[in-house]
Amino acid sequence: MFAPRSSLRTPDVVIRGIIVALTLATAYIHSTLGGLLFTLNAVGYVVAVVAVVVPLAIAVRFRRIVRVGLMGYAATAIVAWAVMGPYYTTAYIAKAIEVALIVTLAMDFVRHDGNPVGVVRRELAAFTALVSRRRSAAGAAA
Repeated sequence: MFAPRSSLRTPDVVIRGIIVALTLATAYIHSTLGGLLFTLNAVGYVVAVVAVVVPLAIAVRFRRIVRVGLMGYAATAIVAWAVMGPYYTTAYIAKAIEVALIVTLAMDFVRHDGNPVGVVRRELAAFTALVSRRRSAAGAAA
C-alpha cells in the first residue's frame, strides 16, 4: 500500500515544499472568494497537492502524471481568469502564485523524470507494445 522509502535529497524536499506552499496558497485564495466554482477550484488544488506528496505506491508510480495534471489545472485557472475576469489585486496575486507553481512543477518534473519529450516517447512506446501484445493475444485466442 505504501511506497518504499525513496531517496529524496534536500533540494527535492525543498522543491516539494515550495509546490505544497504555492498550491495551498492559491487554494486558500480561491476558497475565500465564495461561490461554488471557486470552492471547487480550491478543493481541486488540495486534492492535487495531496497526490503530489502522499507516499502511496500508486501516487508515487504516477507522480509525473500528477505533476502534469497540476500544471494543466493551474494553466486552466489562469486562462479561465483571463477570459472571465474579474481583474482585481487578489486575482493578480493568485495568478502569479499559479505561474510560480507551474514553473516549480516543471523543475520537479525535469529533476525526477528527465526530458519531457523523452518521457512522451517512452510512454508512447509502452502503449504501442501493450496494444500489440493485446492484438497478438486476441489473434491467438481466435
